[in-house]
Amino acid sequence: MAVDFHLHSAFSGDSEAPMEQMILEGIRRGLRTMCFTEHMDLDYPEEPGLFEVNTESYREKFLQMREKYQDQIELLFGIELGLQPHLAETHRNYLNEWPFDFVIGSSHVVHGKDPYYPAFYEGKEEAQAYREYFESILENLAVFDEMDVYGHIDYVVRYGPNKNQYYSYEAYRELLDEILKALIRKNIGLELNTAGYKYGLGHPNPTEAVLKRYAELGGEILTIGSDGHAPEQLAWDFRKIPSLLKECGFRYYTVFEERMPVFYPVETF
Repeated sequence: MAVDFHLHSAFSGDSEAPMEQMILEGIRRGLRTMCFTEHMDLDYPEEPGLFEVNTESYREKFLQMREKYQDQIELLFGIELGLQPHLAETHRNYLNEWPFDFVIGSSHVVHGKDPYYPAFYEGKEEAQAYREYFESILENLAVFDEMDVYGHIDYVVRYGPNKNQYYSYEAYRELLDEILKALIRKNIGLELNTAGYKYGLGHPNPTEAVLKRYAELGGEILTIGSDGHAPEQLAWDFRKIPSLLKECGFRYYTVFEERMPVFYPVETF
């Protein structure tokens, strides 16, 4: 296993893991690179401020850890932005203030509600809620394209009433193809997020069919992340990744340093 490009520590509101514990576990597992991507979700409706990282404190701790472990593992400084259309200019200004290596843009809030909570699905058919989620991604992409990859683009199926039981790429082909084409056109990559396995979905986020379609359309920028929030979640089911990538048509995976993509052969993962 080479790299994990989606990680959270206690600087994120949904993690209690000290950054150093995450790093030590990464070293123990033989990772070459870890990229921390703490949450920055402005205007989060459920618990305001919960997912707004103190970037100054995060940066200070990160630099301490990078220096301490520089001979054992490469550590990179990233962020996961919770996208909402009205935050586009705020996010642009924020990214100009900090020297991130990597930026994930993710949809955690859709029209004022987080699909994590049942309230998002009230009064809707499940398929209608899923479509609303995918449409919101297009709304975000219409006004903001300064992230490096879009994170877990089918995040919604982790939490729907039936999760991914009735979900498939084919059922939402039109919307998913529009999303993938927009990402490719804007030179934004896609994230392969293995937390879908952790949540018992039996598939990554997005699913293999979506990943395959991204490759068919010419998509090449693909980062790999566990979305780990605790040491035991680090590199979750990464043993599946090399064969999965090859089956989906990828010859390379991507890492970012100083916001620039670097491509490595699948065989080196």
